[in-house]
Amino acid sequence: MKNFFGELFEYNYTVNDKVISSLSQIQVPEKSILRINHTINAHEIWNARIEGVTCGTDVWEIRPVELLHNINRDNYNRSLAIIENTDLTKTIRYSNTKGQTFENLVRDMLFHIINHSTYHLGQIATDCKANGLLPLATDYIFYKR
Repeated sequence: MKNFFGELFEYNYTVNDKVISSLSQIQVPEKSILRINHTINAHEIWNARIEGVTCGTDVWEIRPVELLHNINRDNYNRSLAIIENTDLTKTIRYSNTKGQTFENLVRDMLFHIINHSTYHLGQIATDCKANGLLPLATDYIFYKR
């Protein structure tokens, strides 16, 4: 399972990086900038929850596109370290952005990061298409081909 999660996070890193690059090269809808920031921010927040550390990032914070490449890489490396060094069946107790407390398994939290990212990548593709832009192929199976 750890190897598969590693592959998923490599995919996530790669497609997010391609989307970030494309957003800095063409005029895209403002919603797409918001969505990729949200995706990257949420990944950072989920990593921190699993690691048991405080994260000062706001989930809807807008950061310059130029910084997103480095944050995306840091998120990827932190997730790989979590996968390598953490029992995936360990239960983590954390608080969400509203202060509500929850408990989830590490593997479920990791899967949520991937699922959340692909959801917003789909929204970004829809934004682009609605504005006459050709969206990137970000489906997992395209990546694996």
